[in-house]
Amino acid sequence: MGNKRDEKRAELRKRLIEAAEDQISQQGIDGLKARAVTAQAGCALGALYNAFEDLDMLIMHVNSRTLARLGAALRSALPEQETSPEEVMQALATRYVDFACENHKLWIALFEHRPPEGHEIPEWHRQDHAVLIEVIVAPLKQLRPDLDDQALVLRSRTTFAAVHGVVLLALQGRFVGVPMQDLRQEVSALVSAMTRGAHLAV
Repeated sequence: MGNKRDEKRAELRKRLIEAAEDQISQQGIDGLKARAVTAQAGCALGALYNAFEDLDMLIMHVNSRTLARLGAALRSALPEQETSPEEVMQALATRYVDFACENHKLWIALFEHRPPEGHEIPEWHRQDHAVLIEVIVAPLKQLRPDLDDQALVLRSRTTFAAVHGVVLLALQGRFVGVPMQDLRQEVSALVSAMTRGAHLAV
């Protein structure tokens, strides 16, 4: 009996996550409504709160799925043959731009969602974000062999933030953002400048 109950709960959670993911991909995180999610998942409103602590926890599970897909996309961009760290960084940046453009609303949800004040982000969800940084560490280590592990992670975060900021402002249509037709070119130029600067800093 316990196994069947667990299986039903797991199936319900899966349906709710998929429904919420679909809702976010169409309407964005601000348009996500619990009733719409449960209606699409084919369950009662109360079932959502039996499967998840609250709507914020459901969003975190959707975001974790997006992070897993993004991680797979970034890893698939890594060249199969040995190449320069500059080329690796360019390949990662290009794939990041492509993923953000192709999954605009789900990608935005990764960075717009904040749990209510007083609610901690679960450690498992924090760990899921590691993929955004870990793929940068290896090529950056080749560029900056002088950095210790702690400094390398910090510099990887800075590198990610620089590229991410350009992409975010462009996709948000901000006045200071890069025009969409120039986004890939400008991100490539930014990565070139950062990798050249890394060489000079050694």
